[in-house]
Amino acid sequence: MFETLSDRLDKVFTGLRGKGRLTDADIDATAREIRIALLEADVALPVVRAFITAVKERARGSAVSQALNPAQQVIKIVNEELVEILGGETRRLRYAKTAPTVIMLAGLQGSGKTTLAGKLGRWLKSQGHAPLLVACDLQRPNAVNQLSIVARQAGVDVYAPEPGNGVGDPIRVAADSVEHARRTMHDVVVVDTAGRLGIDAELMAQAAGIRDAVSPDETLFVVDAMIGQDAVTTAEAFRDGVGFSGVVLTKLDGDARGGAALSVRYVTGQPIMFASTGEKLTDFDVFHPERMASRILGMGDVLTLIEQAEQAFDADQAEKMAGKLVSREGFTLEDFLEQMMAIRKMGPIANLLGMLPGAGAMKEQLKQVDDRDLDRTAAIIRSMTPQERVDSKIINASRRVRIANGSGVTVTEVNQLLERFAQAQKMMGQMAGSMGLPGMGPMSKKARGRQMQAQSSKKGKGKKGKGGGKAPARRPMGAPGLPTGAGFPGQLPGGMPALPPGQALPDLSKLDFSKFGDERPGR
Repeated sequence: MFETLSDRLDKVFTGLRGKGRLTDADIDATAREIRIALLEADVALPVVRAFITAVKERARGSAVSQALNPAQQVIKIVNEELVEILGGETRRLRYAKTAPTVIMLAGLQGSGKTTLAGKLGRWLKSQGHAPLLVACDLQRPNAVNQLSIVARQAGVDVYAPEPGNGVGDPIRVAADSVEHARRTMHDVVVVDTAGRLGIDAELMAQAAGIRDAVSPDETLFVVDAMIGQDAVTTAEAFRDGVGFSGVVLTKLDGDARGGAALSVRYVTGQPIMFASTGEKLTDFDVFHPERMASRILGMGDVLTLIEQAEQAFDADQAEKMAGKLVSREGFTLEDFLEQMMAIRKMGPIANLLGMLPGAGAMKEQLKQVDDRDLDRTAAIIRSMTPQERVDSKIINASRRVRIANGSGVTVTEVNQLLERFAQAQKMMGQMAGSMGLPGMGPMSKKARGRQMQAQSSKKGKGKKGKGGGKAPARRPMGAPGLPTGAGFPGQLPGGMPALPPGQALPDLSKLDFSKFGDERPGR
C-alpha cells in the first residue's frame, strides 16, 4: 500500500545522509520533495500543508542545527509528525459498563463492512468476549446470507431474523438485537448496516435511525483505503450525517497509494482504530500509529512481528522443544516440521521479512520469496517414515529416491533439505551446549572452561564425541533467531529479532556443569 511513498521518502533521506550540517536551502528542498511524495500518495492537501509546516519549523530548530547527524534528526522529526497525523497513541475500544457493548459499522457499499464484522467478531472472541453479529443490511442481495457465512467461519453467533433482499425493517432488527444479546449472554453486539454506492439522504436517514435505536458505544466508519481522495469526502459526510467515534481502514493490502490512511484521521479528528490487511479473517489487527509510521519510513515493524509469533507458536510446544534441547535428545525432522508450520501460520514469509528493519532495501529479493518452498519442504518430510524423521542419518540413496517420488520433487531437492536440516541441527546443538537463544547470556567462563577441558581430555584419550573434540562455536552476533535454512529459500537477513517471551530456551548459565569436573593431573 505505502510502497511508492516509502520509496520516495527513502530517496529524500538518502540525499540528506552524509551532510555535516543542513542549510535552509537543504531543508526547503527536502520539504519540497516530501510534499511531492505525499501528494502523489493521494494525501489530502490540507494534511500535506500542515505536515510540511510542522516539519520545516522543527527542522530549523536548534535540535537539528546542533545535532551530530542532522539527517537522522530530520528523519526522527518526520517519523514523529507522521505518528501525530496518524493519531498519536493507539486508541482502544470503549466497552459499556453494563453489557452488552454495542458497536455499529457504517460506510459505503463495497467498503468491506460485512467481512469486517466477521473479522471484528473473531478478534473480540480471541479477547475473551462473546460477540453477536447483527444483520441490518436488508437491502443488498444476499447480504444476510453473507454475514451468516462469515459468522460461521469466525466461530461467532449471528442474529438475522429477517431474510433481507429488500424484506424487513433494519431499525427494528437493530433494536431487538440488544435485548436478544442480553437474553443469550452476549456481551458485545456488532451491527452490520447497509451501504450505498454513494452518499444519499436515504442511507443517512437509515443509519441515523439505527444509531438512535441502539445508542452504540462505538460507531466505526469503515473506509476503503484504495479510494484515495474520496475517502475524505465520504468521511466528512458520515461525520456530519451520522457521526462516528473511530475509523477502520480496509484493503490495506492493495496497490493503491494509501493517502486515505494519512488523511482521514486529520480531517475528521477521529482515530483510526483497526486495519484490515487482506481477505482472510485473520488479516485484521489494532491500528498502531507509531508502527504504521515506522513501516512507511522503512524502519520495520518488529513489535507486530513478535505479536504474530506469540500467537503462532504454542507455549507448551516451545517448552517441550526447549526441554529436548537441554536434555540433548536432539533436534529431529519432526521438530523441524513443527517449527516450520508455526512460521507458516504467521502469514506470507515476504510480509514477515518486510517487517524487519532495513527490509526496504531488499524489496527485489523479498519478491523472490515463495511460500510454496515451505509447502514442498513439508511434503518431503511427510513422505518420510517416523523412524527417518527421528534419525535422518539412516536415509540412504534408495530411501531418498522413495521420498522424492512420494513428495513429487527431485532427489536433489531432498538432498538440499537434508543438508539444510543438518546445519540447523548442528546450530541447535551448539545453542544448547554453549549458549541460549538470543537474549540468553552465554555460560560463564569457568563453566565454558570446564566443558572445553572435558572435551579436550576425551579427544586425547581417543574417544570420539559428537562435536569431534571441538569446542562449541559461539553464535555470531546478529544471527537470526530462527534456525538457518528453516525452509526459507536462501538465508534470512541478519538482525532478525529474538523469539518472543515464552519461546526462548531457559538460561543455560544456571545449569550445573560440575559433572564435567577438572580432569587435569593432580587436580
